[in-house]
Amino acid sequence: MGANNGKQYGSEGKGSSSISSDVSSSTDHTPTKAQKNAATSEDSDLSMRTLSTPSPALIFPPNSPGFQNGRGSSTSSSSVTGETVAMVHSPPPTRLTHPLIRLASKHQKEQANIDRLPDHSMIQIFSFLPTNQLCRCARVCRRWYNLAWDPRLWRTIRLTGETINVDRALKVLTRRLCQDTPNVCLMLETVIVSGCRRLTDRGLYTIAQCCPELRRLEVSGCYNISNEAVFDVVSLCPNLEHLDVSGCSKVTCISLTREASIKLSPLHGKQISIRYLDMTDCFVLEDEGLHTIAAHCTQLTHLYLRRCVRITDEGLRYLMIYCTSIKELSVSDCRFVSDFGMREIAKLESRLRYLSIAHCGRITDVGIRYIAKYCSKLRYLNARGCEGITDHGVEYLAKNCTKLKSLDIGKCPLVSDTGLEFLALNCFNLKRLSLKSCESITGQGLQIVAANCFDLQMLNVQDCEVSVDALRFVKRHCKRCIIEHTNPAFF
Repeated sequence: MGANNGKQYGSEGKGSSSISSDVSSSTDHTPTKAQKNAATSEDSDLSMRTLSTPSPALIFPPNSPGFQNGRGSSTSSSSVTGETVAMVHSPPPTRLTHPLIRLASKHQKEQANIDRLPDHSMIQIFSFLPTNQLCRCARVCRRWYNLAWDPRLWRTIRLTGETINVDRALKVLTRRLCQDTPNVCLMLETVIVSGCRRLTDRGLYTIAQCCPELRRLEVSGCYNISNEAVFDVVSLCPNLEHLDVSGCSKVTCISLTREASIKLSPLHGKQISIRYLDMTDCFVLEDEGLHTIAAHCTQLTHLYLRRCVRITDEGLRYLMIYCTSIKELSVSDCRFVSDFGMREIAKLESRLRYLSIAHCGRITDVGIRYIAKYCSKLRYLNARGCEGITDHGVEYLAKNCTKLKSLDIGKCPLVSDTGLEFLALNCFNLKRLSLKSCESITGQGLQIVAANCFDLQMLNVQDCEVSVDALRFVKRHCKRCIIEHTNPAFF
């Protein structure tokens, strides 16, 4: 907008600066002289409110259906096509003077029952809205503006979409949330920008600088961020507990920045508070990087390394030296992990509740025996595609991990009805069982399982040679069980 408009439609109250000069990328629309004269003081107040609120166009692409509806459709058009940019609403139209229209407008105001709700009820309703809709509500009227920016509603920022300019959106939102507490957003605890491929290190640096109380950060699928940006967040957000960088292929490590390491004592430098770490599809993560992660994130309880194909048994050895509190661990599709790695994981003993080793072809009954012997409180095991597992491995597992609730041994061709019998006679609490593509399984093994595991809720026997009678037997004894099969005669 022109400079004159900037003076006339200044930001509202409490010294908040106009956002239009920083984030507007729309074409200029200078109002005519007649429009200026016709605008009332009430219209000016409304313009002041709207211009000091981030536009929903920060969140919605200009051509999305959701953005074309409601008040969002009054924004000026972007000069850059195919790109989500920040826009500022043009000044509101002059008041309609036709008597019939005035009567209709007055009648509509009288029927606005939502305005009769108390503030706490409105805040409760707003709490269910995503970030883009909350910004839109802030543009309705003065009361909604004040309610929509209530700090209690801004514990979480959630942005999604491949075309959104996330760096700019985060900058505008954090600037607004820092009005009452300069330079910091004390209330913001969660930032979720998963799938926003335009997120860069600049956006993460904004979060690191403004959100010292951040506890949860999810940036899965944002492949443009690097180690340095992650280091900044970890170093400047000491309360961060949940970090999801899955699909961020440039991230190879989690550590403090050099400056933070110098300022902190050696003991404190190793105590990054992250407990949940998801590094799925971080293909370039190697044993050295895992060693650094383990040395700095000693409080880890949940670690997911799916398809980190360069991880070996040596990396797992480093992990078990430092991270002794892990409850859930996934090394699915880590093809270099073998029985020696299972021996290291078994050092977690009874603390381990969840383990996924799917498609780790080097794991055999020997590795399963380590887990069964020491991890007696295991609840979930995914060993799909571990073709070296036989009935003997299932026997060790069933006799030692009697509290097992979920087991996936699909595509293990050496597991037969004998292994199922051991499961049925020892794991009475079994709720989920996947036997997909187990060529040696027959209906007899399924009947034994159904006769003993009454709480079974899910059974996958796809691509198994199982008769219709056996499936009906399972359905009679396990009434809540959902059976996934490929037998067209059973329905």
